[in-house]
Amino acid sequence: MKVQNQLEKMKSLHHTHILSPTQCSNTVVQKINAPLPLVWSMVRQFDNPQIYKKFIKSCKMRSGCGGAGSVREVEVVSGMPAERSTERLDRLDEDVHVMVFSIIGGDHKLVNYQSTTSMYEDEAEEGGGKTVVIESYVVDIPVDSCEEDTCVFADTIVGYNLRSLAKIAEKMA
Repeated sequence: MKVQNQLEKMKSLHHTHILSPTQCSNTVVQKINAPLPLVWSMVRQFDNPQIYKKFIKSCKMRSGCGGAGSVREVEVVSGMPAERSTERLDRLDEDVHVMVFSIIGGDHKLVNYQSTTSMYEDEAEEGGGKTVVIESYVVDIPVDSCEEDTCVFADTIVGYNLRSLAKIAEKMA
């Protein structure tokens, strides 16, 4: 029961969003068999998201050096319904392991997209060394789409990225 309480606590602290009628949101949770410091060291690299986000071909910092307020330009791999995305790091909290970024430009349908990622060590697991990663998002629903399709699209990308993070971190651990 303690694990569920920790998950709910993290969700209520960092993943509660106020939505307009033209937005949707969801939360994706990934358990990773790797220690929190290792997982966080990969997620916190705003200037190197392609370390685990395999839909990203390259990343160039436009301003800042990876702290809050930094802006990056990412090039998306071919085959995706976009070529580039401009993203701003809104918050990076090293103490509580929270990262928030917003998409502020690009040639895609993720308008007003904001992602919040948090994580905690799963102390209920025997042997320790397990990390629970929670990623939530808020995004506008495009006029030519619906809430369900928008969330399915965003969930697919977030889920793929988190599974990739788990696979890479577990291999490194």
